[in-house]
Amino acid sequence: MAEVLETTIEEQTGIREAYEAMIACLQNKPNKADLEQMERAFKLANYSHRYQRRKSGEPYIYHPIAVARICSEEIGLGPTAICAALLHDVVEDTPVSLDDIRQEFGERIAQMVGGLTKLDSAYTNESQQAANFKKVLSTLIIDMRIVLIKMADRLHNMRTIKSMPEHKQFKIAAETSYIYAPLAHRLGLYNFRSEFLDLCMKVLERDEYQAVARKLRETKTSREAYIERFIAPLRKKLDELDYPYRIYGRPKSIYSISNKLKKKQVPFEQIYDLFAVRIVVDVPVNKEKLACWACYSVVTDVYQGVPERLKDWVTIPKSNGYESLHTTVAGPEARFVEVQIRSERMNEIAERGFAAHWKYKGVSNQPDVYEQWFDSVRDILDDPNSDTVQFLGDFRDNAFFNEEVYVWTPDGDMKSLPKGATALDFAFSVHTEVGYHCQSVLVDERIVPLSYNLRNGDRLQVVTNKQQKPNEGWLKLVTTGKAKAKIRQAMKAEKKEKGELGKEALLRRLKKLRIDDSGLAVEQLSKYHTEGSHIDLFYNIAQEHITVAQVMAPFIVENGKLVAKAVELPDESAGQLPGGRKRNPANKEKGHSRLLINGEPGDQFEYTMATCCHPVQGDQVFAYLTANAGLKIHRSRCPNAQNLMANYGYRIMRAEWVSTTESSFVVNLKLTGLDSGTGVIERISHEITEMALNIRSFSISGNDGYFEANVSLLVKNKDQLYLAMQGLKNLDHVSTVSREED
Repeated sequence: MAEVLETTIEEQTGIREAYEAMIACLQNKPNKADLEQMERAFKLANYSHRYQRRKSGEPYIYHPIAVARICSEEIGLGPTAICAALLHDVVEDTPVSLDDIRQEFGERIAQMVGGLTKLDSAYTNESQQAANFKKVLSTLIIDMRIVLIKMADRLHNMRTIKSMPEHKQFKIAAETSYIYAPLAHRLGLYNFRSEFLDLCMKVLERDEYQAVARKLRETKTSREAYIERFIAPLRKKLDELDYPYRIYGRPKSIYSISNKLKKKQVPFEQIYDLFAVRIVVDVPVNKEKLACWACYSVVTDVYQGVPERLKDWVTIPKSNGYESLHTTVAGPEARFVEVQIRSERMNEIAERGFAAHWKYKGVSNQPDVYEQWFDSVRDILDDPNSDTVQFLGDFRDNAFFNEEVYVWTPDGDMKSLPKGATALDFAFSVHTEVGYHCQSVLVDERIVPLSYNLRNGDRLQVVTNKQQKPNEGWLKLVTTGKAKAKIRQAMKAEKKEKGELGKEALLRRLKKLRIDDSGLAVEQLSKYHTEGSHIDLFYNIAQEHITVAQVMAPFIVENGKLVAKAVELPDESAGQLPGGRKRNPANKEKGHSRLLINGEPGDQFEYTMATCCHPVQGDQVFAYLTANAGLKIHRSRCPNAQNLMANYGYRIMRAEWVSTTESSFVVNLKLTGLDSGTGVIERISHEITEMALNIRSFSISGNDGYFEANVSLLVKNKDQLYLAMQGLKNLDHVSTVSREED
């Protein structure tokens, strides 16, 4: 929050106008009772937030109004959800209680606001962020609208993120990319997913985002002209079908284009499928398939299709309800163009996701596409022993996948699983008990390993054995979150059963030592030995991995309580700074700090550069406080950044480079190109020497006229790295040069 300042009369006029504009966006005209309830919610939120302002300086109430507008305009939610959206921060940020909401607006709205209210910050958990997200996701099986409001809340926060400090932008963007973008995909909110990823890239990969955005602006006129040339011959033939339709082109998202550039390692000018053409037909439900395939026939009559790029989600919709025909054709100048064909109903479901799906529930060939997913979500939520970070990982594995495989049971029922799912995943998808006792799996009447990767059209039969039980090795054989969660539950249950003898032995010892509170003592011992897991502590004692005497060794008994033995610590006073910080002389070079950390000179902290991403001066970076290795400096694009910032945001600190040329940084480059036989190594090493750079390591391998080289260099900063990459890229026979992560 910014300074506390009550809203002025002029501001109240603007606030009222914003509220009225939001009401005007409702899909269906509300009745008098709904209007009165929304007005009461608005007045309560406006009054409660009257002293609060956002980082941008505007009155805070604009945020709940904007969230409510996204819910109504972009998702299509109704008056009840609008009330909850207007009130979503009231309980968390103002003196208004959940009981007040319940009394004024009823149980349903109170339940929704409660689901959107973060857990108390005093709540002790390894990851507060993961715990809060687990709470929100738990509402999936209670009222989907809670999650949809949360998505709208995050979208508005991302749209207005520029007013936040940079290190907080990193944390919010990483969290969004890690959880909210994939969840938007799973709920069929494709516009949300696309905007989330673009906004995250704008924060986490600023230079790359700006480069692609600039190229798109520069080529806008020529792209629009090309789309018109592509569409013109199609219109005439589509008119002959006599279906009401609309056809238009749209550029792909900046994130999508950037991904293509990275994967293909080619310049922007050589990426041809920068845009997609969409054909939307307005026909009754019973004519949708016929109309879509007729349009497909027209497209492939006019342009040569690419058979392997045909995606038929009209015959079998995606598990999130998405229906469409996708094909790629060679347009004018032999440029590839993706064409999407769908009905108006399919388009609304693609645009609005879950909310639109329920509007049309029962009219498509998959009337309840979310129920199977909700069942698997329940399975993961049912595990009372899973820690929050593990829960989040299982949930992501279960919920977030782009591609699916379709397989069949012996009874002819079709099941969809994520691409990469195994035979054992299939067994757990049939039923938890079938998974637990799975002995073998037959695919088309032949036995396959439990690790067998499922393929489209497989017909599977699971052979069970009551004596079979899950083991730890099974965790490596599955990819879905449901299977992982159920295997862990089974293993914990077995450990708990086997640990009863260990529990009895430990409690006997505590009783003999006259410990007043044995529960508290067990808590202390488990924290010391098994990271807080009572089950693991008892199991280890029962299996004689550790004796009761060894468990008790680090403690003494004083006045009926366990007290940790004093440990003689080395004298570090010379290097100690206020607040527990340590001087790190290695980070001081000729009197200059490389970094500012939380606005203070970096040499006041113990920090090292992360080896997973090798930051260099000029990279966007952040500091992460590790458990026992001081601070690690990571790039915002580090492969581990999303996980660290999404789950452990409280350990993230702001980091900024101080301009200096006194330091060198390690960077790893990968080069590919044509192996001309002789001189490749010499040309590469000569170019590096000419740029006055030091080579730390160099390896190269060639095969069938193609070479791949890995070069580790010492550079001063990002600018020098850029020049080095450009110089190597300009060499004859070098095709690609990319910066590698470890």
